[in-house]
Amino acid sequence: MILISDATLRDGNHAIRHQLTAAQIYDYARAADEAGIDVVEVGHGNGLGGSSCQLGETPINDRTMLETARAALRTSQLGVHFIPGLGKSADIALALEVGVDVVRVATHCTEANVSRRFIEQTREAGKTAFGVLMMSHMASPDVLLAQARLMECYGAQAVILMDSAGYSTPSLVRAKVRLLVGGLDVNVGFHSHNNLGLAVANSLVALEEGARVIDACVKGFGAGAGNTQLETLIAVMEREGYETNATFERVLKLARRSEEFLSPKTPHIHASNIASGLYGLFSGYVPHIQRAAQEFGVSEFELYKRLADRRLVAGQEDIIVEEANRLAHARPTEREIFTEERT
Repeated sequence: MILISDATLRDGNHAIRHQLTAAQIYDYARAADEAGIDVVEVGHGNGLGGSSCQLGETPINDRTMLETARAALRTSQLGVHFIPGLGKSADIALALEVGVDVVRVATHCTEANVSRRFIEQTREAGKTAFGVLMMSHMASPDVLLAQARLMECYGAQAVILMDSAGYSTPSLVRAKVRLLVGGLDVNVGFHSHNNLGLAVANSLVALEEGARVIDACVKGFGAGAGNTQLETLIAVMEREGYETNATFERVLKLARRSEEFLSPKTPHIHASNIASGLYGLFSGYVPHIQRAAQEFGVSEFELYKRLADRRLVAGQEDIIVEEANRLAHARPTEREIFTEERT
């Protein structure tokens, strides 16, 4: 089972100059919880204590952000990002008081030694501590392993390699994740940025080499070119046979609901195109499928699956209407399913 850590409400804050509101945090956290996301990371883009004139001021403080998210989450864990020096021990104490479950202590990839007191502080409180090595492209695999071992020694229950600059290619990720997985007794994770359009590919390579924690953001909503796109990641993981608590169908609903209260400014692949690609359907079918799903009041997602089973090729648009009609008479409508899940 792969743990999915959703950084939309933290890394995504970078994309809008750290201006997420309490209402946006609550609505997205509740939707992510319903989608089965394991960890929902919340806060200023630079983590606890990050709000400042230099880095960007948030409209609400850390306590309000975390209390708002905590109130929205039922099964998902609440996570925070913490950079020693930027944040202080008191910031972690505040987060633990509010009810944060996972504290991700992040250092530059060659400075893991400064994480010790904060990892220990988190573990002593009975909470989960992850070590995070930022800018991991700047160190060799051997150096990263040595740094990760320090974090493991301090009590970190997982070590995350963060491709902060979006520099890495699959070959670089493979070498580094493979060495860490073989050299640590705790789980290894990977956090990718999409500067080279390789975020999903790099995350998949990390999984192939044994990573068990993967970070992602809805629609790639994150700093710079954005993060690993959550919807695409889950689609590919399902195809490759990786198990998560968040299914593609549930994440698809999360992505669409997020449009009501988030305004991602980073490029993203539309959810419908992900679905058509996942099931091997001609890209030109997307508007026809959407139109038929709306006309017959059926689930667009279910229609993709049914059409894939019929192995459609270009030029068979009439079968879309035929299958939508069959689905309308065979199953509850998407609206009914959504209402049942909400209640």
